[in-house]
Amino acid sequence: MAEKKLSDQEFLEHIIKALVDHPEDVKVDRKVDEMGVLLSLKVNSEDMGQIIGKEGSTARAIRNLVRIVGLKNHARVNLKIEEPEGGRTAPVREEKAPAGEKGIEDLKL
Repeated sequence: MAEKKLSDQEFLEHIIKALVDHPEDVKVDRKVDEMGVLLSLKVNSEDMGQIIGKEGSTARAIRNLVRIVGLKNHARVNLKIEEPEGGRTAPVREEKAPAGEKGIEDLKL
């Protein structure tokens, strides 16, 4: 029995749709250039945490799998995970002087 060989794009869609709560929102674009194949992934903003995983572990694993499929097809494949519109922005942190140290404004120069 001959097995159907999945393309890198179909493989990625299959994995992602199995992980997310909104599989209908999964979109994968494929571009080929002199650097190889670039797969751009877009998912529902509520599913981003499931795709990225704790400390990026799930995203790293997905990228490794996609690269392996690319190697089997003699292509260099990279994955770009697109930030959804209205996505989270990096929090702005305020730097505080350690306890016991005075800031410049406290010196009254």
